[in-house]
Amino acid sequence: MSSLHFTIIQTSLFWEDKGANLDKLGQKIRSIQEPTEIIVLPEMFNTGFSMQPTIMGENMEGPKVDWMRRLSAEKKAIITGSLIIEENGKYYNRLIWMLPNGQLGYYDKRHLFAFAGEDQHYSPGNKRLIASVKGWKINLQICYDLRFPVWARQQKNEETQKEYDVLLYVANWPEKRNHAWKTLLTARAIENQCFTIGVNRVGNDEKGIAHNGHSQVLKYDGEYLLEPHQREAIAHVVIEKSPLSQFRDRFPFLGDADGF
Repeated sequence: MSSLHFTIIQTSLFWEDKGANLDKLGQKIRSIQEPTEIIVLPEMFNTGFSMQPTIMGENMEGPKVDWMRRLSAEKKAIITGSLIIEENGKYYNRLIWMLPNGQLGYYDKRHLFAFAGEDQHYSPGNKRLIASVKGWKINLQICYDLRFPVWARQQKNEETQKEYDVLLYVANWPEKRNHAWKTLLTARAIENQCFTIGVNRVGNDEKGIAHNGHSQVLKYDGEYLLEPHQREAIAHVVIEKSPLSQFRDRFPFLGDADGF
């Protein structure tokens, strides 16, 4: 109960080719031999960062969600990543949290990347999703959300100042803003005293935008547990609850935080 095993898939993506992406990712997921409990894929893992939701999207009963359900059951592990989802005539950049028993939760990206026109094609979410696994609490977010610290901030309540233990971002974060990616992930880890995981893609998209990965796992003190790199790879990391609890007890900074 005190440890949690993550598998991070840092991969290139075929532009708006859902079949090719699912074939590639299916092979990668099935190749995992190490014990794992949570498998993390990038943002819009079956299309790339597409602004064509009417063509690329599907509903929650669609084949891509079913693909996640079947693979999660096969690997007996949670699978998470974001897809383009249509619901009631609106389109969402939706992170799916798929459990091996077929149940799921989801988080709709709150902060839409207007610089690339995402706000013109998708609707924003209005609530966070904090998942629970083996006594761990995991705050699930998507890419551009990383720039908005209030949305990720630990919320204080009467019982505890520790709303969650892990902050997880799936992303299509471009290479040209890599310094911001690394800096903001470190800041979120330090200010929220939590493990922080960023999972990004590699390779160029159809628009010529380069992505250099730099997926990483940071400890609650901002130090690396998994260091970033630029190659396509599958990485495994284990996080432990006891050191996190000891650090929070020794440095109870969250008790002095502002409420929002």
